[in-house]
Amino acid sequence: MSMAKKDFAFGKENFIWIGISLLCIIIGFVLMSGGGSDDYTFNPEIFSARRIVVAPIVTVLGFALMVYGILKTNK
Repeated sequence: MSMAKKDFAFGKENFIWIGISLLCIIIGFVLMSGGGSDDYTFNPEIFSARRIVVAPIVTVLGFALMVYGILKTNK
């Protein structure tokens, strides 16, 4: 009696792409985080280029890689 090969929806390469995309999404959200302004002082750091330009680009790149990792066909 031979064991039939199980066909999974995702292959090894899909999981690698999904892992890379999750890492990009996490890095993007970490770049967006940080202290904000409080009741009596204004913190201009909330408008830094890292928070309003770099972090959203990294996060959207992570979501795009996630779509690619999900839709990529197995060989």
